[in-house]
Amino acid sequence: MDEKRFEQLLLTVQKPGRYSGGEINSVIKDKNDVDVRFAFCFPDNYEVGMSHLGMKILYSLFNEREDIWCERVFAPWPDFEAVMRQNDMPLFALESRDPVKDFDFIGFTLQYELSYSNVLNMLDLAGVPLLAKDRKDFTPIVVAGGPCTCNAEPLADFVDIFFLGEGEQSDLEVIDLYKKFKKNGGTKEQFLIEAAKIEGVYVPSLYDVSYNEDGTIKAVTPKHSAPVTVRKRIETDLDKTYYPEKFVVPYIEIVHDRAVQEIFRGCIRGCRFCQAGFIYRPVREKSVETICRQAKALCESTGYDEISLSSLSTSDYRNLEPLLNGLLSFTEKDKISLSLPSLRIDNFSDE
Repeated sequence: MDEKRFEQLLLTVQKPGRYSGGEINSVIKDKNDVDVRFAFCFPDNYEVGMSHLGMKILYSLFNEREDIWCERVFAPWPDFEAVMRQNDMPLFALESRDPVKDFDFIGFTLQYELSYSNVLNMLDLAGVPLLAKDRKDFTPIVVAGGPCTCNAEPLADFVDIFFLGEGEQSDLEVIDLYKKFKKNGGTKEQFLIEAAKIEGVYVPSLYDVSYNEDGTIKAVTPKHSAPVTVRKRIETDLDKTYYPEKFVVPYIEIVHDRAVQEIFRGCIRGCRFCQAGFIYRPVREKSVETICRQAKALCESTGYDEISLSSLSTSDYRNLEPLLNGLLSFTEKDKISLSLPSLRIDNFSDE
């Protein structure tokens, strides 16, 4: 679709800024200069997806490599979805506006179960067969990660590869494997068999499930030497783990419209009702020096005047007061406000 027609259609919907792209710090590359194109799909609207820290981390991590171009894709609001379907406009990525079905990878982050229907709707909008067994071509490969993969089975029929745990390393290892197959040749099944050997990678098609007469599962049998148990991937040293110095700065207001600095992963408490307290184990903290350096770089590259400390329980960070003193050394001077969410009422000081 030509640019003028696209702009005319944008003027008919509530928030054109959700679909226009072109934001500060967004990454534009020449598709002819990259080996792998990755469509990072958030199965919710722009304002929710652009607030998600995991997307910011992986978007920057992928795009720091010259051979990968990662672009953002969000679920359209019902008004724009109607326009897309009426005009035969396939789901597209914000940076290039190319159809998602033309990418090497279509990756979804699964943050909450109510987004599952959006995953299928986005695949339908993209013109991609929903069931993994119906996607005979090598590409696109549909992958998914995020906290909901702790129970991947509800979407197992639709996804080629699940990433369990933290994806900074396993994602790139699968992409490198794909590059090797793209260069040397091979079938999709051969690629999936090799991918399943990477720690943290679950390939549903490599497991046969048999059932009892009452419909309960009798046995899960791996094929092609796939692991019996898939172990989640964990980043052991957060001071050495990748963290972006830039965030894409949206033109419209989003849910969490500020710089976000992660200070630790996991939680010291074993509350039985809390999913996050278990799936993000073990506890790993960043040093005060790393946090201050990363936070300052983010504020300088985005222009945000508020920074939020991200964790499951910020007041459980062991060096909280030295950290706040370090952050105040530049936030006071630069008029940047500090936000401390996830404080427990029982364990922070008056100071």
